[in-house]
Amino acid sequence: MDALSDLFAGVRGTLNEWLQLQWDDLRFAQLAAGLLLGAVLLAIPLVLLLARGRPSRHAPRQMVLPAVLPVMERSGLSALRHAAFVLFVAGIPFFALAFADPRVTAVREETSQSGRRIAILIDASGSMVLPFAAPRLRPVMDRAFYTAVAAAERFVRLRVAARQRDIVGVVEFGNEAFVVTPFTTDYENVILSLRLIGDPRAWNRFNVFGTTIIQGIDQGLQLFRTFDVLGASGNMMVIFSDGNDGETTFRGRTLEDMMAEARDRDIPVHMVRLGSDRRLGDVTWDSLWKPAVERSGGRFYPAFDEDSMLRAIGEIDRLSTGRIAVRQYSAVSPAFPGYALAAVALWLTAGALKLTFPYFRTFP
Repeated sequence: MDALSDLFAGVRGTLNEWLQLQWDDLRFAQLAAGLLLGAVLLAIPLVLLLARGRPSRHAPRQMVLPAVLPVMERSGLSALRHAAFVLFVAGIPFFALAFADPRVTAVREETSQSGRRIAILIDASGSMVLPFAAPRLRPVMDRAFYTAVAAAERFVRLRVAARQRDIVGVVEFGNEAFVVTPFTTDYENVILSLRLIGDPRAWNRFNVFGTTIIQGIDQGLQLFRTFDVLGASGNMMVIFSDGNDGETTFRGRTLEDMMAEARDRDIPVHMVRLGSDRRLGDVTWDSLWKPAVERSGGRFYPAFDEDSMLRAIGEIDRLSTGRIAVRQYSAVSPAFPGYALAAVALWLTAGALKLTFPYFRTFP
């Protein structure tokens, strides 16, 4: 009796949960497979019906007599003999939906916290091999790339010291761009990632040494888009590059379009342009990148020595106050039991009618 009571309790609980589901909350892990299975299962009875309705060339001739007696007229309840077949077909969509593995991700709460959602972009192109001394930042070598990595780490540590609760991602780019670290709240993980890409052996294996800054920016925007926070508040980008690139188009999108999108989405793009003893205007493409990042609401910092680099990092840190909205999610829960229960209930009912009452054994 206890086992039977547990069974009824489980069925009742599954039914209640299923009735409370909202279709818009469902996400299907195997949607294509579920649709294919449903189409195949629905096609089988349809093919049988078409084959049954097609006259046979070898069928014997039959004599048809008119129904002259009132008792021989067709009853209005005769359609009920197809009830078992209809119930079986009705269960197919539920089974297909269950097979598609529906899941529900419930939002626990939406909160805000102090900090920003920051995409840090590091230029790893071959031109970053030029000298740049920064003894206080203590880069691995006095090269622009290693100084950029050390500056990015100093920026992250400033955020930690200020007790910010940022969400940080790291992108490395040359003439291709790669997400090194997706958005995370783990500062130590971000610092570890920066140290890993700043290892000389890792940089030597980074064999895309051209410079396409616009591709790095596109990858940064894509990172916000992937996490569905492109329109959220508190987003920003920080680029560390030598600015030695004049490419203004990437995959049909112009630099102006990207900066307009960043401005519309309230994503300021700050750029720290590294160049030893090269002040504003000394690099050919300063005239391109300064107005570009300023159109996004960001600022352009020509870092010509260590002091100017540290001032740039400190100012970006001061500008990066604010709050970000954070969604906290509960665990993903499967939603297939309700659909499977509906399919099994319909099929069991159809089977019971078919096996128990000869009246329902007629195939349409």
